[in-house]
Amino acid sequence: MQTAAELLVKCLIAQKSDIIYGVPGESYLSVLDALYDHTDLLRFITTRHEGGAAFMAEAYGKLTGQPGICFVTRGPGATNASIGVHTAMQDSSPMILFIGQIGREMRDREAFQEIDYRAFFGPIAKWVTEIDDPDRIPEIIARAYSTAMSGRPGPVVIALPEDMLREQTNRTPTPAVNIAKPNASSAEIGQISKALQNAKRPLIMVGGGGWNADGRRDLLRFAQSAKIPVICGFRNQDLMETTSPQYIGDASFGKSVAMKDAINGSDLILVINQRFGEVVTDGWELFDMPTPAQKIIHTHISQSELGKVYQCDTHINSCPNTLVSMLADQNIKCNWSDWMDECHTGFIDARKLPDTLGAVNPALICDALNDILDDDAIMTNGAGNFAIWHSKYLNYNNNRRLIAPQSGAMGAGLPAAIAMKSIHPERQVVCFAGDGDFQMNCNELGTAMQNDLRPIVIIFNNGSYGTIRMHQEGKYADRISGTELLNPCFEDISRAYGFDYHHVTKTDEFIEAFQSVKGHGGIIELVIDIRDIAPNKQLS
Repeated sequence: MQTAAELLVKCLIAQKSDIIYGVPGESYLSVLDALYDHTDLLRFITTRHEGGAAFMAEAYGKLTGQPGICFVTRGPGATNASIGVHTAMQDSSPMILFIGQIGREMRDREAFQEIDYRAFFGPIAKWVTEIDDPDRIPEIIARAYSTAMSGRPGPVVIALPEDMLREQTNRTPTPAVNIAKPNASSAEIGQISKALQNAKRPLIMVGGGGWNADGRRDLLRFAQSAKIPVICGFRNQDLMETTSPQYIGDASFGKSVAMKDAINGSDLILVINQRFGEVVTDGWELFDMPTPAQKIIHTHISQSELGKVYQCDTHINSCPNTLVSMLADQNIKCNWSDWMDECHTGFIDARKLPDTLGAVNPALICDALNDILDDDAIMTNGAGNFAIWHSKYLNYNNNRRLIAPQSGAMGAGLPAAIAMKSIHPERQVVCFAGDGDFQMNCNELGTAMQNDLRPIVIIFNNGSYGTIRMHQEGKYADRISGTELLNPCFEDISRAYGFDYHHVTKTDEFIEAFQSVKGHGGIIELVIDIRDIAPNKQLS
């Protein structure tokens, strides 16, 4: 016999989880005790805030394709962690949030820290449940992993009543789950191939979760062989080799005129695993609603995403990895050279480096990073105008990854960077953060210090919530309210957590600062005048 908590830990190990991110809580003390005997197989990284822990778990899921695991206590712990659950849902990242719950006999009395988790998390998670019977732990854990990774990946939430965790059970863990994936039929692949060969201005748009390294390689192979222009979805740039002539940009905020022209001018768009969200479609205005004027073949790993927003010409339920592999083997070749050249030239023109941005030019800094970053560096960011720079000017590929929130969550970048170092301590990890964004979770530097996880953090300090300030100046000129920031001394914060620090006020100071922290992590503060970095000045 064993306690339910001991069985739970064995189940996590059986499902091949190796890291837990979390804040300890009295509601799951028995799980912490059970972990004590398995630290060689399942590491618990103690974070400083449940939101940081949830962001770390979400980032883990996004990079590895396996569910990121987060443990928090009931009530405030769970609500703090909800931001990571929302991000995992919007970003299609597999994640499981475990919540210590009040005792079963106390339910429905508004007990201390009691919350109805099904009601609270239901709209932002794939599945929410509570384990009341310890004998059902293997069944429910297996289902949680399967749900998190099946179809469109996403978050699962499981509540664990503290009295249940202490009960005895003789059940054993199930083996690691085997995820079934839908695949396009040979007839459907033939249908796509024929449509592409008959097109004069074809375009590929890719995005979503569930891709693996083979899928990203086969996407490049397919696009280069067929010579079709490729657009990546919002913060999905690393699906494609961005130095390839076939890559023509990411469908993010501030799309270039050239990209919009390519989308409007295409007579066939093959949309692979990308959901039709607000950012990608410019608020659903790029395509006619509900039936686009362009011919669109929409493929997605989740059946529920097909026909969800737009009624396309063809809907195909397929895993993106097998789809692009099968298409690459079709050896599709047509004479699209003029169309390809037009799209690529438009992308190159839109990506020209601005040279009049003031003393610190983020575009030139990102261009310099292309040469000095490690080939397998991992980039992270939270949310804000600062993220536009590396999204637009850094090069990504199958090895150089981007882990960033499509949910638009501020504060996600630093926890994500720490998570990346916990998975790959030997790899270079660079976090891009705004001054307001950084301060959302800068306390997680304590987690980094405690676990000797040292990413490079680049802070864009413009003394404001820059994105909101930009919109404020556009709509309420000369009436600035609530968007200015009086920042602390970032050097003192850096030193307090044992991080090296560098102050950069001129573009040519950056490379020396970066080289000094390249091997062991540190914080670089870029001091920028907000008037010089408004993205509407450089993306139009």
